[in-house]
Amino acid sequence: MSRRSEFVQIRVTPEEKAVLKNLSESSGQDLSSYILSRSLPSNRLRFHELLRLLREDVDRRFVLAELNELLASLAPVEFPDAVGTAELTGLSPFLRNYVAAMVEQACRLKGVTPPPWTGPVEPLERPHFASPLRSLRLHLLRASPVPFKRRNIFVDSSVGARV
Repeated sequence: MSRRSEFVQIRVTPEEKAVLKNLSESSGQDLSSYILSRSLPSNRLRFHELLRLLREDVDRRFVLAELNELLASLAPVEFPDAVGTAELTGLSPFLRNYVAAMVEQACRLKGVTPPPWTGPVEPLERPHFASPLRSLRLHLLRASPVPFKRRNIFVDSSVGARV
């Protein structure tokens, strides 16, 4: 997360300010953090929104790219809250495994424990290669990160990288 360097000013009544201060103190946050956490979409909401988009008839490559960016941008301390739960119902077995592998790989890179929901996702029965070219299969078998290999998905890059 980048360091905050900009200011935003809002006008509130003295009563509104008192209420906001009480709410921020009871949540254990300073006033700015409290207001930001309520006004900007949280990482958890974004994660769930991306899973919802994967269920829709959209170009899933773009959604997976956004998910990649989200996972790569999260600090280790933010990660468990952002990806702690996931509704995978309605996703194909491939997408369930791909999302689980992305989250597991990001956890490995950030040194955090994967969320419990990743474990029960059954690996694909048949291997899925990122390229239809047979000549690339040996490379993909070697280059794929372990979480993807365990799920029978063979790709050339992982969380934080782009092809």
